[in-house]
Amino acid sequence: MSTTLSDLGWSSHFAAQTAAYPSLKPFRISEVHRDRLIGLNPAGEAPLQPGSRSCGDFAVGDWILADDQNRAQQILNRRSLLKRRAAGTGAESQLIAANVDVLFLVSSCNADFSLPRMERYLALSHQAGCYPVVVLTKADECDDPGRFVTEAETLAPFLTVLAVNALSRSDLNRVLDWCPKGQTAALVGSSGVGKTTLLNGMTGFTGATAGIREDDARGRHTTTARALRPLVNGGWLIDTPGMRALRLLDAQDGVDEVFSDLVRLASDCRFSDCAHETEPGCAVQSAISKGEIDTARLERWRKLRREDQRNSETVAQARARDKAFGKMVRSVVQDKKTRKRP
Repeated sequence: MSTTLSDLGWSSHFAAQTAAYPSLKPFRISEVHRDRLIGLNPAGEAPLQPGSRSCGDFAVGDWILADDQNRAQQILNRRSLLKRRAAGTGAESQLIAANVDVLFLVSSCNADFSLPRMERYLALSHQAGCYPVVVLTKADECDDPGRFVTEAETLAPFLTVLAVNALSRSDLNRVLDWCPKGQTAALVGSSGVGKTTLLNGMTGFTGATAGIREDDARGRHTTTARALRPLVNGGWLIDTPGMRALRLLDAQDGVDEVFSDLVRLASDCRFSDCAHETEPGCAVQSAISKGEIDTARLERWRKLRREDQRNSETVAQARARDKAFGKMVRSVVQDKKTRKRP
């Protein structure tokens, strides 16, 4: 059976952007390498050159237009984009995946489960414009998976949470139902939570899996690169390497969506710049004193907002901040020296 553009996730959103480029061919990016791209279209798989751009400007899942020499000439406007701040001390962003409809936030029913980490993934999903679905693996290895489901459901009203055995066909079908034909999903989660086992079951792919450390249920990296793979039901799946550190980038709206209850309370504070500490008329602290809000949740909101603000700085802003801090330190040191002089 032939594959159509619609089967690959093409929609009117992308078709409307092609009118100005009648001679170019659409491809969907399935792999991004250092010096080349791999693209898919109804004719099959083809190697592509990035043209005048760097390969880092493309994300798996992107739709591009290429010329007859298979050189990418145009990246079509994305419907969604997953990105994070790259590792290191620079201010560069790292593209994770594009045009994702549903984001599977994968954790497991063991010591790896972490509400703060899930809040990060939720913020990433909301900021990117994806529909989040929490998938809790290793349910068959847990005496009470319902406990983990209940805890995950506290993250947001009406949040979909699935506890699954990744080796069970019926459980896999429950996950597949959220990404039907022509739709695209992505997997995000720490190493060792079972993403590769999920991928194998949902795609028929035979990628290797790795064990976990018994002391803390942490895993070893199995997936080392992102790739777009067909699901057995006609959808598409982007697997991603395990992320032990997800550094949010330009995600304040996503963070505030996750903590929307605190945002609403903060709007009722007496002062618009309330820090929600000891200020009079603080609606957030009032809710905490009544037992309506957990103090730890407030601290996680503050932490993510501070972190996102810092990660979203440009290189110039980061240098200016560091320079100002260094100047302040030197000023304090000089002041102490002056005071010690007779």
